[in-house]
Amino acid sequence: MSEDRSTYVVGDVHGHRDELAEALRAVGLVDDKDDWSGAHDHLWFLGDFTDRGPDGVGVIDLVMKLDSQAAEAGGECNTLLGNHEILLLGMFHFGDTAVPSDFGPRSFARSWEINGGLLSDQDRLTPEHIAWLTARPLLGLAADHLLMHSDTLEYLDWGDGIEEINGNVKEILEGSDITEWWDVWRRMTTRYAFRGPDGPEVAQRLLDQLGGERIVHGHSVIADQLGIHPAQIDGPYLYAGGKALGIDGGLFVGGPCLVTELPYEPES
Repeated sequence: MSEDRSTYVVGDVHGHRDELAEALRAVGLVDDKDDWSGAHDHLWFLGDFTDRGPDGVGVIDLVMKLDSQAAEAGGECNTLLGNHEILLLGMFHFGDTAVPSDFGPRSFARSWEINGGLLSDQDRLTPEHIAWLTARPLLGLAADHLLMHSDTLEYLDWGDGIEEINGNVKEILEGSDITEWWDVWRRMTTRYAFRGPDGPEVAQRLLDQLGGERIVHGHSVIADQLGIHPAQIDGPYLYAGGKALGIDGGLFVGGPCLVTELPYEPES
């Protein structure tokens, strides 16, 4: 990594566009007009732009703009898909179409509503939004970190490596098989794979397979992991023997919007 380039990661935003812009501004990645000011820096979003907050499409618009502006400046702004992107897209494509299930009625519309979906977001989606989101990957590597939205091993159901997993899920999202779509949504809602006494070993096995020295994920709110109020969160959560870093500050429940520079080391 060059001396003039830093790498940052952002967890779940959930429709809080202004809070995101403020947090990015605080570390110098955007200016007072919310335009890219990060020069050659790299910025990664780990998914969950929408639902539960007032302006999910506003978040998407901001990130799409920064994606373009960062590239022009010689930097990068990258995005991974979260489970709520799958839900948003599934709602757009399938609505209340029933999903074949042995566990009672299932539909994207029902799950979208239960999980904080807003009609104002669906109504503002454009073909450009849909195409851009559909093209986003599930996994990434940056600054020797394995980046993923969900703290789960279910990604391995789609392949043995990052490229294969991303390619297979992209193929599903470009298709119209509601059962396969639903499987992506269902698997990406699972969590806590790196908790408990076996957490370090599980995390290391995943790193050995997919690459990187440390996992970085969103999805699971740090306050829930620690059993504290979200307002008490003041930084990311390093656990599993230092092999996993949780960065979901719980913005939608009153926690902070964390913009974390990699590599992260807790204050001593």
